[in-house]
Amino acid sequence: MNNQNTAFNSSNIIPLAIVVGGIIIAMAVYLSMPKSPVTENSKVTLIRSIDSSDHIFGNPAAKVVIVEYSDFDCGYCKTFNETLHQIIANEGAQGDVAWVFRQFPLLEIHPNALSHARATECVAETAGNDMFWKFETALFANQPVDPAQYGLLAKEVGVTGDEFAKCYANSASTSSTIQTRILSDRQNALDIGAKGTPYSVILTTGKEPVVVSGGQSYEEMRQLVNQALDN
Repeated sequence: MNNQNTAFNSSNIIPLAIVVGGIIIAMAVYLSMPKSPVTENSKVTLIRSIDSSDHIFGNPAAKVVIVEYSDFDCGYCKTFNETLHQIIANEGAQGDVAWVFRQFPLLEIHPNALSHARATECVAETAGNDMFWKFETALFANQPVDPAQYGLLAKEVGVTGDEFAKCYANSASTSSTIQTRILSDRQNALDIGAKGTPYSVILTTGKEPVVVSGGQSYEEMRQLVNQALDN
């Protein structure tokens, strides 16, 4: 009888493991998959105001600001990161468009996402905003990155001294301002309705916010930005 029970239990464990594995994979794909732009979202009014602590690429006084919530282990975020660099280089060439990067690590499916976020915040804290952008670009370009590579990547983009390593070593503490900032960004993303990455909001002076869900193409983003600029 015991042998029969053992055989029965074993025969059920394998199918169950397959089902659970399938659910996890499906969730990972859904959370990171590209989605159509959304123009209405009542929760978007809860977006945190942009301030001097934000990572801003481009003119801080730009008429149009794209606030992006992103995850460094998200493949679509990597592609969208390249798209937004193009947008700032082209549509933002005259100072009319800026980009704000905020952290939205998908902790449930990307075990290193929080570590990546802490590393970028430590670069910003110890080496400044310009170095933050160089480091975040390097992280995406070398995706997936092992946390053991942070020091090498930091040196490659020009971060010098030991302050970065010291900051990162202490950044996991619950009392760390780095950890607090990341979790604040993440919570704000959830508050405004983000369910996956990348998730962006186009803020335009005198207009309603436009929510962009997923990693849209350069042409799609160019059209949305030009609409915001009335071009």
